[in-house]
Amino acid sequence: MRDKRLSLGAGAVAWVLCGLAMAVPGLARADDAALVARGKALFTTVKPACAVCHTLQAAGSTGQVGPVLDELKPDAARVLRALHSGLGVMPSYAEQLSEADMQALAAFVSQSTGGVPLAR
Repeated sequence: MRDKRLSLGAGAVAWVLCGLAMAVPGLARADDAALVARGKALFTTVKPACAVCHTLQAAGSTGQVGPVLDELKPDAARVLRALHSGLGVMPSYAEQLSEADMQALAAFVSQSTGGVPLAR
């Protein structure tokens, strides 16, 4: 029979580490920065590229088909819904992007435009 103190100890360590990651702002910012950087790269490289249709100053894009994201200032949840389901002439990206990649795109767009970020 396993020693329950060892299991409790490992669980406690996991909680402490998780708490540290949430409490130390630099750790969370590093993860956020990596997520946003991934989203920025995807904005111009996914096929079809978001930049082809959308204007977004942070991406250097001047698309004329979709809304100007700098003006729309969509929150991350709105961007995720559009990526999952498509919207108007915008196709769904659910078949070609992972959930993590869609979250990265949503994080980039919402942060770049001042929209509400993804909930943690």
